[in-house]
Amino acid sequence: MYTQSLDIPGNVQPIGASADVNASPEQQRFDAVMEADGKIEPQDWMPEAYRKTLVRQISQHAHSEIIGMQPEGNWISRAPSLKRKAILLAKVQDEGGHGLYLYSAAETMGVSRDQLVDALHAGKAKYSSIFNYTTPTWADVGVIGWLVDGAAIMNQIPLCRCTYGPYARAMIRICKEESFHQRQGFDALLSMMKGTQAQKDMVQQAVDRWWWPVLMMFGPSDKDSIHSGQSFQWGIKRISNDDLRQKFVDATVEQAKILGVTLPDPDLKWNEERKAHDYGAIDWEEFWRVVNGDGPCNKERLATRVKAHDDGAWVREAALAHAEKQATRAHQQAA
Repeated sequence: MYTQSLDIPGNVQPIGASADVNASPEQQRFDAVMEADGKIEPQDWMPEAYRKTLVRQISQHAHSEIIGMQPEGNWISRAPSLKRKAILLAKVQDEGGHGLYLYSAAETMGVSRDQLVDALHAGKAKYSSIFNYTTPTWADVGVIGWLVDGAAIMNQIPLCRCTYGPYARAMIRICKEESFHQRQGFDALLSMMKGTQAQKDMVQQAVDRWWWPVLMMFGPSDKDSIHSGQSFQWGIKRISNDDLRQKFVDATVEQAKILGVTLPDPDLKWNEERKAHDYGAIDWEEFWRVVNGDGPCNKERLATRVKAHDDGAWVREAALAHAEKQATRAHQQAA
């Protein structure tokens, strides 16, 4: 997922608290579902902390999909061929659809879409920091597909087993489409790496720009992710941040060899004892700085989203007016 497993502030139920023999019947039924690794549906009772955690995570995921349309969307008119333009159009459209699926999933938990969007526009809700970086060349679009969507898939596949049913079901379709996005990004870069030296240099420069921000996408190191334990207990989280990051690094090293690019980490090397790659230190100060609004494009991305929302107000108002007219007409005909 594009969500970064950020720590969830507020009153979160301590691990083990739900095992209280004096818990309510509703809590006991919820605990039984968790124990059986089952699914919670919208009509089921759930602890308020579980609901709040999911609303925050799902809405952050939805915001990330919608904001994530911008870095690539501004390249649609500048794509190098009709084929690449058609692929990019389809991808950006997919991302918009993912946002709608996820907003709908969040709404099943009793929060309105207007509330979610208002929180984003007010700067109260987060979205993935990865979309606050620039895309100065066409190669950046390919790298987003290869690395950013590749990291997203690593995060999202475990979410298909999330204990909240609407979220898990939405993720099944999203993961299928993200897989296409990752492949198209890799294919675009592979074509460039078969081209001129200038094209090869462009790809390498884009990889250099995105490598470290992509590793940050998996969220803080496990030792600094203080509420992960509760998310594991609830079946929201299945694999730790560091384990996902390690899986991504190990897979990407082999892909980079096929492309013929160098990953910009002098400390990256195979560890025979661990049977995994060691990699360098991540700049967590940069991560939190961007998350908290001080990245290269934070203000630009949010301002663009707010403007698009405001400019589209007349469409929403017209749709509501039409729906009300249709409902009134149907009521009159029924009478």
